[in-house]
Amino acid sequence: DNDSVLAFTRTYDGAENGEVTAARRQQLTEAIAAACTDAASRSLIKADGPPGEARARGGAQVICVRTCDGAYFPMTNLPDGREGADELFGGYRSFSDLPRARGWMRGLAPIPAGMEKNFTEDRVQSSIDASMYKGKLTSVPFWANTQLLWYKKSVAQKAGLDMSKPVTWDQLVSAAQKTNTKVGVQAKLYEGYAVWINALITSAGGAIVQNPGETYDNLKLGIDSAAGKKAADIIRKVATSGVAGPAIGSSTETESLGLFDGRNGGFLVNWPYTYGALANVDKKDVGAALYPRVSANEESKPPYGGIQLAVGKGSKHANLAYQAISCITNQENQTNYMVKSGNPASRKKAFDDPAVQKAFPDGIAKLIRENLDNAAPRPLTQYWGDISLALQQRFSPPGAVTQETPARTQKYIVEVLNGKALL
Repeated sequence: DNDSVLAFTRTYDGAENGEVTAARRQQLTEAIAAACTDAASRSLIKADGPPGEARARGGAQVICVRTCDGAYFPMTNLPDGREGADELFGGYRSFSDLPRARGWMRGLAPIPAGMEKNFTEDRVQSSIDASMYKGKLTSVPFWANTQLLWYKKSVAQKAGLDMSKPVTWDQLVSAAQKTNTKVGVQAKLYEGYAVWINALITSAGGAIVQNPGETYDNLKLGIDSAAGKKAADIIRKVATSGVAGPAIGSSTETESLGLFDGRNGGFLVNWPYTYGALANVDKKDVGAALYPRVSANEESKPPYGGIQLAVGKGSKHANLAYQAISCITNQENQTNYMVKSGNPASRKKAFDDPAVQKAFPDGIAKLIRENLDNAAPRPLTQYWGDISLALQQRFSPPGAVTQETPARTQKYIVEVLNGKALL
């Protein structure tokens, strides 16, 4: 049968990274097999490998991770097709296809009422928010992710920037110019750029979609707004001031991390894996701070990413599958996973564990936790795939963004959703 634990994940783009997928799937499978030795978990876990006869017939397996953070997997199969398909999201480019395929929510087994408390207690609020749809818990927080502001202590000191206090994007640009260093961001035409745009708009008090969950004809967008214009100003300033390097329009997490890890790196917004990935810089000179503010008097809203787990509706043993999820997401396993993978746990108490604080020293674990409290997900709308692509296109190249960009982008998105324009 299809007693698969299905992983909701956020990915940066539509292209699958085979090596990352295989490595992370194997990592999770081995971790579950080693830690979750109860009968419920054992009945659901098999060694992952090349598609074989068992898989072809819908055999039990663990479905895990593509890249990192972005939008939910598209589905290879329709939500209510193939009697509980063992893959959740994989072929459709965006959510917008799923409602037309008779509703993606129909593809999920409901969470047992008696388990909802276990799946929400001691969790960072942003991970709970990302697991909800129209006020209902539809998946289980596994790990949560958010971006930090990374900086070199020597650069901040030279610039006279007090990193113990919140800093703004304007301050970062000025500090980088003063010290002749660079600010790493993600602005390639891919999901990571939409992540940055969304973080800027939400940090300015706005929202890209004001009423997520509504149908396209009732959707209210907030891109053409004061918050949207502030976001456009910051993107243009970072891109044209020279502090982002010569290739901001092709910069992803990897390129921006490399920029920071180099001789001229000064500041970087990126995910927590950054600390473990640095290869050249002296880590004693590396600090972390809360995500930059758009305005000095308004708290920032860092990007939220991570993974939620759910069970396919076609499972004949959904309760057992959710018991396995309960094991996977208990505090001990959350802590071990965070230490070994560098991906932050959704459980709050994990951040107090000595092993986590050793893996993320100098208060970085505490900062991740604090950023997660303020983190805002991308709009939980079935049209996010289309909206994200439109944002990426209309806000590119970053150096050409103007005050008119938000209005033009919003108009374009409305036309796309109403079938009057093509992406």
